[in-house]
Amino acid sequence: MRNPFGRTEPHRAPDTEPDAGPGGDSDRGADPGADRGADPGGRAGRIPSAGLLRSLLAVVLGALPVVVFPAPGLWWAAYVCLVPWMLLVRTAPGARRAALDGWCGGIGFLLAVHHWLLPSVHVFLLVMAALLGLLWLPWGVLVRAMLGGTPTPARAAAALCAVPSGWLLIELVRSWEGLGGPWGLLGASQWNVPVALRLASVGGVWLVSLLVVAVNTAVVLLVAGPGLRAVGVAGLAACALVAGTAAWGVGVPRPSGAVRVAMVQPGLHGGTDGAEGRLDRAVELTRGLAGQRLDLVVWGESGVARDPAGDPELTARLTALARAVDAPVLVNVDARRTDRPGIYKSALLFGPDGPTGDRYDKMRLVPFGEYVPARGLLGWATSVGKAAQEDRRRGTGPVVMRMPDDGRMLGVGPLVCFESAFPDMSRRLVRDGAQVLVVQSATSTFQHSWAPAQHASLAALRAAETGRPVVHATLTGISAAYGPDGARVGPPVGTDVSGAVVRELPLSETSTVYARWGDWPLYGAFVVVGAVCAAAGGGALRRPAPGRPGRRARTGRG
Repeated sequence: MRNPFGRTEPHRAPDTEPDAGPGGDSDRGADPGADRGADPGGRAGRIPSAGLLRSLLAVVLGALPVVVFPAPGLWWAAYVCLVPWMLLVRTAPGARRAALDGWCGGIGFLLAVHHWLLPSVHVFLLVMAALLGLLWLPWGVLVRAMLGGTPTPARAAAALCAVPSGWLLIELVRSWEGLGGPWGLLGASQWNVPVALRLASVGGVWLVSLLVVAVNTAVVLLVAGPGLRAVGVAGLAACALVAGTAAWGVGVPRPSGAVRVAMVQPGLHGGTDGAEGRLDRAVELTRGLAGQRLDLVVWGESGVARDPAGDPELTARLTALARAVDAPVLVNVDARRTDRPGIYKSALLFGPDGPTGDRYDKMRLVPFGEYVPARGLLGWATSVGKAAQEDRRRGTGPVVMRMPDDGRMLGVGPLVCFESAFPDMSRRLVRDGAQVLVVQSATSTFQHSWAPAQHASLAALRAAETGRPVVHATLTGISAAYGPDGARVGPPVGTDVSGAVVRELPLSETSTVYARWGDWPLYGAFVVVGAVCAAAGGGALRRPAPGRPGRRARTGRG
């Protein structure tokens, strides 16, 4: 009899052990002590200890991918960073142990990629990692099912699609804003690899993640056993073919003019860490840009701590500043609005003639940083960490700001900080007519961590996905600008700098595949994982239940 994954299984009499699961081992018979703690041989003292060590090893192996993201930036390690973890999972004696290996590895992964949050959220980081790590439970079962034991070539080939698809669905679920957002997507580690940026223009960061995990899966097949090396080599060849097609077959966005944008970064020098000090320093730096033929000046997030709508003096000051540099100034206000209740983070555009009327209120807020989920239950977090004392209010929709530029109207799509991590937001702005994407950010709380470098790198993915230049302007660094192909334009402005820089960015009207078709790799992942589950379920339905009378075996009839 063949199971859903193509392996021939011997016929069993009704009173034998139940059939093995998709991974090839019976969960009842493989290692009862490992899954239930039973120990008929008197090894009760050693089995729990071995299980604990295995769990700790899974945590460590799950944390390995952290080195592929900035600031370490070992991007090339992304193609093997999952291999040790997957090799551990495939050797699990049962599905429950594989699920536990997946969960522990997920905890290690989340703790590693979010370690810089520890000073702000304290114990919540461990709680968050433990809860979100549950997403890797089914992935552990899937890895064992597809790669455990001695897979047939057909099952090994299916694993090259199924295992990456399972990982991609985990990235999708944890990308929900309420679960912390899409920070640490594996594909985002390839932000400075031209081939990966071409892939992103076709299928977004999702397609890059899919390819990275597929390469890891092929490497596992290479080292798992001699009989699987041919499938592993074929898998690597297929991944190389996809990457090569992207490198040479996907066109680079065609330039259609240019835009000169200044990024103003007050920094933490000279007492500018206070609200008024930041404002004064930003004004000083902006005035120094006069005469540079600018199209737009961008300030970082929370550069203004008062609502200009209720402060005529501040409005006049910002208007005079735009007049001095002869260019619109896009500021970011973190303040209580005068026309409605609550605190908003808003992008406001000031021209030489005053406020243009364009306003974007941040829509996706940082859990605990800008609001406390279920504050009535979790409000005590404000007493043990740096959680928001008062929830910020959300905007109602994206805004494309229009401003004159050489006789035409240039569409500017603003995003605020955390929002640059969401591929769908930049795609929506481009579909609404944005020709330049602007991210206003502030990572001063995490100034000396890996967060600023990783946050700045996300703009490269958004540029490549949409075919539009992206400006990532911050309060304290790292500020950077990227062309429509995702390549960085000029050096970044580090966290030790207080200054203003000008970047001339090529514009493009090229519509990328991702901008047109969106998150199609995610739909494909759903289909693949659904097919695997249906095949496994169908096989289970065809098997007789344990102990139920069934057809007699062909041999040994009485």
